[in-house]
Amino acid sequence: MSIFHPGKGSVQITEAEIQGRIKALGAEIARDYAGQDPHLVCVLNGAFIFMADLVRAIDLPLSMDFLAVSSYGNSTRTSGEVEVLKDLRIPIANRHVIVVEDIVDTGITLNYLLRMLEARQPASLKVAALLSKPARRRVEVPIDYLGFEIEDAFVYGYGLDRSQFDRNLPFITSQGD
Repeated sequence: MSIFHPGKGSVQITEAEIQGRIKALGAEIARDYAGQDPHLVCVLNGAFIFMADLVRAIDLPLSMDFLAVSSYGNSTRTSGEVEVLKDLRIPIANRHVIVVEDIVDTGITLNYLLRMLEARQPASLKVAALLSKPARRRVEVPIDYLGFEIEDAFVYGYGLDRSQFDRNLPFITSQGD
């Protein structure tokens, strides 16, 4: 018997739906980068589970790295300022880079990251995001590979936390409306 139970909110994405969409994204990325070796950059902490499943769904040689940023602190409201807590270890100049993000909310953090990474002169720079909340967008940013578009609700599970808990839920859920 599982200890995992979805919240009471309207946003519910099942484990099967997530895995099916990731498989499709992996196939799309493999087609788009055929003959190349993309370099995936995981934005910690929230995207680590998505990244692990996504890289296994891409049937190509690839490399990966991780970076960590902070813009939310302990609340769900963004401060508008982004701080890099862990930078990349591998140079990305002339590489085909895909930034892997858990959720694109206001767009502030992703916009900052894209500008920072573009300055490092990658051959190309694209974004794979598990979730997008367009209703909260303050800065428009490109999302080249999108898992799911969701309503404006606080969501958790599958890497996204609720006060540092519930990242290990195999689905995405919300608290209640």
